[in-house]
Formats: sequence, C-alpha cells, structure tokens
Amino acid sequence: MASRRILIDTDPGIDDALAILLALASPEVQVEGLTVVHGNCSSWQGAQNALAVLELAHAAEIPVAVGCDRPLVQPSLLAPETHGESGLGYARLLAPATPLHPMHAVDFLIERLLAAPGEITLVCIGPLTNLALAMRREPRIIPAIAELIIMGGAIRHQGNTTPLAEFNVYVDPHAAHIVYHSGVPLTLVPLDVTYQCILTPGDVARLLKIASPIPRFIADATRFYMEFHDAYQKIEGCVINDPLALALLFAPELCVYEEHFVDVDIQGGVSMGKTFADFYRMTGNPPNMKVALGVRGRDFIELFIERMEQLSRKIAD
Repeated sequence: MASRRILIDTDPGIDDALAILLALASPEVQVEGLTVVHGNCSSWQGAQNALAVLELAHAAEIPVAVGCDRPLVQPSLLAPETHGESGLGYARLLAPATPLHPMHAVDFLIERLLAAPGEITLVCIGPLTNLALAMRREPRIIPAIAELIIMGGAIRHQGNTTPLAEFNVYVDPHAAHIVYHSGVPLTLVPLDVTYQCILTPGDVARLLKIASPIPRFIADATRFYMEFHDAYQKIEGCVINDPLALALLFAPELCVYEEHFVDVDIQGGVSMGKTFADFYRMTGNPPNMKVALGVRGRDFIELFIERMEQLSRKIAD
C-alpha cells in the first residue's frame, strides 16, 4: 500500500515536534513539506525548530517554508510559559544547517496542493492563519485538498487558553472560521480527546532506555511541558495534543467520531475563539466536519511510544 502524501502546517512547539517525529516514524505517511505559522513561538523560531527536528531525525531533505507571523485580526499571542522561550522546552538542538525553503508558506501550500489535486492530506496542528490566507488567495486549493485534519477547539471540554477556548483556535479565530466553512472534508481533533492522551514520566523513562538522541530530545522537551501541566492543570505528565491528530491518518480507529455543524465565536467577549458544535441541529445547518469525541487514550500513547522506540533505534548513537 502506498504511503499517504501529507503536508504538515505547524507551530513547533513541543507537541508539534513530537507529531513531526511520529510522522517520520510512520511508514504509512510520506511527509512532503512543513509549513510554519506563529503560535507556540514566532514563525521564524518555529521554522528553526522544525529544521532542527528534521535534522535530528535524519530527514533534512523535507522542505520547511516559513509563513505568517501574525493572526489575521487579533493581536499576536505566543506561549513561552507552555513551551519555553525557544518553543522546545529544555531541549537544546544544534542550529540547523539546512536553509529554509525560499517560498512563503502560503505560496508553498498553494503550489504543492495545485500540483497534486486530490492527492495530498493536510494536517494542521497550529493556528490556521497560513491555510486561511491560502484559501483566500487561491480558492482552487479548496477542492484540491484530499482531506484536512485539524488539532484545535474544545467542544464539551474546557478551554486551555481561556475558560472556553483552545489555544490554536483562540490565537486566530477568524482564520479558523474561514477554514471551518471552506467545504473541505475535515476532521477536528479537539481537547475533548487530546486531553485523554497523557505522556507520563514512566513513558519517557522507557524511551530513555535506548541510547539515541531522539529519547534525550523528547525527555528534555517534555520535562518543561510536564512542569507546566503540573503547575497550571494538576496533570501528572503532559498532554500530547498534536501527535494524536497525526496518528489518525493511519489509525483512525483510535477515536470515535460524530458529524456536526461546527462553528467558532468571532464576536468578541468571554467566548471569543470558542469552537462549538450544534449537537441538537438547532441551526438547521448540515454537518460541516467530523469531530473526534471519544478516544482510546492509552492505546494511542502505546502506539506513540512504540513508534518513537523504532525511530530511536534507527537513529542510534
């Protein structure tokens, strides 16, 4: 069976970096490029992180294009308290030797999607600014996207940035609004499922039994993340949101899905950036996406660890 061709739009970011590593460890997918957006850190810092993670995993041939550094309308919001000043917690990777792709991420997305209509799945694990602008600039990419998987939103779950809103959507709710209503076949992976996927200190200790730079990176990056989760959310371990969205490319059975009409509040006030579903069909609008609302969280963590063990052995000291 041929590998599924994907592009990843990302804001690396600790759990973004783990999602990139999971993609590289998974023969079911072929990563054809990374586009980087503002979010967990600046887009420039995120692009450096993406290059460094690819080099760490011996995958420097994958192009990285840097994109938007500001939301469409809202003021910029970064997350150093969650991901550290560099975006990768306590991890310190070598400065990348690989140059960035010369194209802006928006142009890169347009070029790659139009070159292979219906063949590329897009996995968005950061704010949706790059994709929203690409859709506005060149609407022909909308029918060219085979499928779109988005990590974002909190449906029945509480928010992690405001009491109601999840980070990726809150950072650029106007971009999310554009993408949600684009008509692209869309699967949303909200906090409802990702917050059931907790990487524990024991999981990291298991990885560290392998002498490889991959477990050391994961340990150093997630230690900062775990400290944040413990201090702010009383979670022992850390939630790895983005890798779950990536895993659904080849293990969709990890989640239970419902089809709903989903929207995002862009009116302002306490619910700004809140993603909500019309469970009782009150609006009369047809469903516009499939939403993951149940998950076998520990099964996913086991899959993630096994893939990281395989990648670590492949890239041993």
